[in-house]
Amino acid sequence: MSNPILKSASFDPKVKQYWMTTACLFSALALVTIPLIPVVLIIVWLVAGKILAAMSAQLLTQKLVVKRGILFKEEKSIPLEKITDVGLSQGPLMRLFGLYRLSFETAGQSGHGALVSLLGVVNASEFREAILEQKDNLAAQAPTKFSNAESPKNQLELIRALTYSVKNIEQMLSTLLDEKK
Repeated sequence: MSNPILKSASFDPKVKQYWMTTACLFSALALVTIPLIPVVLIIVWLVAGKILAAMSAQLLTQKLVVKRGILFKEEKSIPLEKITDVGLSQGPLMRLFGLYRLSFETAGQSGHGALVSLLGVVNASEFREAILEQKDNLAAQAPTKFSNAESPKNQLELIRALTYSVKNIEQMLSTLLDEKK
Protein backbone atom coordinates (compact mmCIF):
# COMPACT_ATOMS: atom_id res chain seq x y z
CA MET A 1 0.00 0.00 0.00
CA SER A 2 1.60 3.28 -1.05
CA ASN A 3 0.93 6.55 0.67
CA PRO A 4 0.61 9.46 -1.75
CA ILE A 5 2.54 12.58 -0.78
CA LEU A 6 0.12 15.37 0.07
CA LYS A 7 2.69 18.09 0.67
CA SER A 8 6.48 18.32 0.75
CA ALA A 9 8.44 20.85 2.78
CA SER A 10 11.26 22.83 1.23
CA PHE A 11 13.87 24.54 3.35
CA ASP A 12 14.92 28.17 3.11
CA PRO A 13 18.59 28.65 2.11
CA LYS A 14 18.75 31.41 4.74
CA VAL A 15 19.18 28.62 7.29
CA LYS A 16 22.80 28.48 6.15
CA GLN A 17 23.32 32.17 7.04
CA TYR A 18 21.49 31.63 10.34
CA TRP A 19 23.85 28.79 11.25
CA MET A 20 26.86 30.86 10.23
CA THR A 21 25.71 33.77 12.41
CA THR A 22 25.05 31.41 15.32
CA ALA A 23 28.47 29.79 14.87
CA CYS A 24 30.06 33.25 14.75
CA LEU A 25 28.32 34.33 17.96
CA PHE A 26 29.28 31.15 19.79
CA SER A 27 32.87 31.44 18.58
CA ALA A 28 33.06 35.07 19.66
CA LEU A 29 31.95 34.14 23.18
CA ALA A 30 35.14 32.20 23.88
CA LEU A 31 38.22 34.39 23.60
CA VAL A 32 40.33 31.39 22.68
CA THR A 33 38.27 30.67 19.57
CA ILE A 34 38.21 34.22 18.15
CA PRO A 35 41.21 33.54 15.88
CA LEU A 36 39.38 30.41 14.63
CA ILE A 37 36.25 32.28 13.45
CA PRO A 38 37.28 32.27 9.75
CA VAL A 39 38.00 28.54 9.88
CA VAL A 40 34.71 27.85 11.69
CA LEU A 41 32.78 29.92 9.12
CA ILE A 42 34.35 28.04 6.20
CA ILE A 43 33.56 24.67 7.79
CA VAL A 44 29.97 25.69 8.59
CA TRP A 45 29.51 27.07 5.06
CA LEU A 46 30.73 23.82 3.49
CA VAL A 47 28.84 21.46 5.78
CA ALA A 48 25.58 23.46 6.04
CA GLY A 49 24.78 23.03 2.34
CA LYS A 50 25.11 19.26 2.63
CA ILE A 51 23.03 19.19 5.80
CA LEU A 52 20.27 21.20 4.10
CA ALA A 53 20.35 18.93 1.04
CA ALA A 54 19.93 15.88 3.30
CA MET A 55 16.89 17.31 5.11
CA SER A 56 13.37 16.51 3.97
CA ALA A 57 9.87 16.46 5.43
CA GLN A 58 6.92 14.90 3.65
CA LEU A 59 3.30 14.89 4.72
CA LEU A 60 1.65 11.64 3.67
CA THR A 61 -1.99 10.68 4.14
CA GLN A 62 -1.42 9.05 7.53
CA LYS A 63 2.05 10.12 8.65
CA LEU A 64 4.79 12.72 8.54
CA VAL A 65 8.18 11.45 7.35
CA VAL A 66 11.25 13.48 8.36
CA LYS A 67 14.71 12.61 7.04
CA ARG A 68 18.04 14.23 7.88
CA GLY A 69 21.70 13.56 8.45
CA ILE A 70 24.95 13.26 6.52
CA LEU A 71 27.11 10.82 8.47
CA PHE A 72 24.37 9.51 10.72
CA LYS A 73 21.18 9.34 8.66
CA GLU A 74 17.96 9.59 10.60
CA GLU A 75 14.42 8.97 9.40
CA LYS A 76 11.42 9.47 11.64
CA SER A 77 7.93 8.49 10.68
CA ILE A 78 5.31 10.13 12.89
CA PRO A 79 1.72 8.88 12.62
CA LEU A 80 -0.58 11.91 12.36
CA GLU A 81 -3.02 10.55 14.94
CA LYS A 82 -0.17 10.53 17.51
CA ILE A 83 0.75 14.21 16.98
CA THR A 84 -0.51 16.25 19.93
CA ASP A 85 1.08 19.60 19.08
CA VAL A 86 2.75 21.32 16.14
CA GLY A 87 4.61 24.32 17.50
CA LEU A 88 5.76 27.28 15.43
CA SER A 89 8.49 29.39 17.05
CA GLN A 90 10.82 32.19 16.06
CA GLY A 91 13.64 33.64 18.16
CA PRO A 92 15.17 37.09 17.65
CA LEU A 93 17.98 35.85 15.39
CA MET A 94 15.53 33.70 13.43
CA ARG A 95 13.30 36.76 12.98
CA LEU A 96 16.27 38.60 11.48
CA PHE A 97 16.57 35.88 8.80
CA GLY A 98 12.81 35.31 8.45
CA LEU A 99 13.04 31.71 9.69
CA TYR A 100 10.71 29.60 11.82
CA ARG A 101 11.11 26.37 13.77
CA LEU A 102 8.38 23.72 13.56
CA SER A 103 8.34 21.30 16.49
CA PHE A 104 6.24 18.17 16.74
CA GLU A 105 5.18 16.58 20.00
CA THR A 106 3.43 13.24 20.14
CA ALA A 107 1.28 11.22 22.50
CA GLY A 108 3.34 8.76 24.51
CA GLN A 109 6.50 10.77 24.01
CA SER A 110 8.97 10.44 26.87
CA GLY A 111 10.71 13.50 28.25
CA HIS A 112 10.15 17.17 27.65
CA GLY A 113 10.57 19.02 24.39
CA ALA A 114 9.79 18.16 20.81
CA LEU A 115 10.20 14.72 19.29
CA VAL A 116 11.16 16.30 15.96
CA SER A 117 12.12 19.88 15.19
CA LEU A 118 12.53 21.44 11.73
CA LEU A 119 14.28 24.76 11.21
CA GLY A 120 13.76 26.89 8.12
CA VAL A 121 10.76 25.26 6.43
CA VAL A 122 9.61 27.58 3.65
CA ASN A 123 6.03 28.73 4.40
CA ALA A 124 6.21 27.05 7.81
CA SER A 125 2.76 28.20 8.90
CA GLU A 126 1.22 26.81 5.69
CA PHE A 127 3.00 23.46 6.20
CA ARG A 128 1.83 23.43 9.84
CA GLU A 129 -1.77 24.09 8.81
CA ALA A 130 -1.60 21.32 6.17
CA ILE A 131 -0.45 18.86 8.86
CA LEU A 132 -3.16 19.90 11.31
CA GLU A 133 -5.83 19.79 8.57
CA GLN A 134 -4.80 16.28 7.49
CA LYS A 135 -4.74 15.19 11.16
CA ASP A 136 -8.30 16.51 11.56
CA ASN A 137 -9.38 14.76 8.33
CA LEU A 138 -8.02 11.46 9.66
CA ALA A 139 -9.77 11.94 13.00
CA ALA A 140 -13.08 12.61 11.23
CA GLN A 141 -12.71 9.46 9.12
CA ALA A 142 -11.68 7.17 12.00
CA PRO A 143 -14.41 5.00 13.48
CA THR A 144 -15.08 5.49 17.17
CA LYS A 145 -13.75 2.84 19.56
CA PHE A 146 -17.21 1.98 20.84
CA SER A 147 -19.35 2.02 17.74
CA ASN A 148 -23.10 1.44 17.66
CA ALA A 149 -22.43 -1.99 16.14
CA GLU A 150 -21.67 -3.38 19.60
CA SER A 151 -24.82 -4.89 20.93
CA PRO A 152 -26.02 -4.27 24.48
CA LYS A 153 -25.71 -8.03 25.02
CA ASN A 154 -21.95 -7.91 24.34
CA GLN A 155 -21.59 -4.92 26.66
CA LEU A 156 -23.47 -6.72 29.42
CA GLU A 157 -21.21 -9.78 29.02
CA LEU A 158 -18.16 -7.53 29.25
CA ILE A 159 -19.45 -5.94 32.46
CA ARG A 160 -20.12 -9.38 33.96
CA ALA A 161 -16.60 -10.55 33.07
CA LEU A 162 -15.06 -7.45 34.62
CA THR A 163 -17.13 -7.84 37.79
CA TYR A 164 -16.03 -11.48 38.07
CA SER A 165 -12.36 -10.45 37.69
CA VAL A 166 -12.66 -7.75 40.36
CA LYS A 167 -14.25 -10.21 42.79
CA ASN A 168 -11.41 -12.69 42.19
CA ILE A 169 -8.82 -9.97 42.84
CA GLU A 170 -10.59 -8.96 46.07
CA GLN A 171 -10.62 -12.60 47.22
CA MET A 172 -6.91 -13.03 46.49
CA LEU A 173 -6.04 -9.81 48.34
CA SER A 174 -8.05 -10.81 51.40
CA THR A 175 -6.33 -14.25 51.40
CA LEU A 176 -2.92 -12.57 51.27
CA LEU A 177 -3.85 -10.24 54.15
CA ASP A 178 -5.11 -13.16 56.25
CA GLU A 179 -1.83 -15.06 55.70
CA LYS A 180 0.26 -12.08 56.90
CA LYS A 181 -1.71 -11.84 60.16
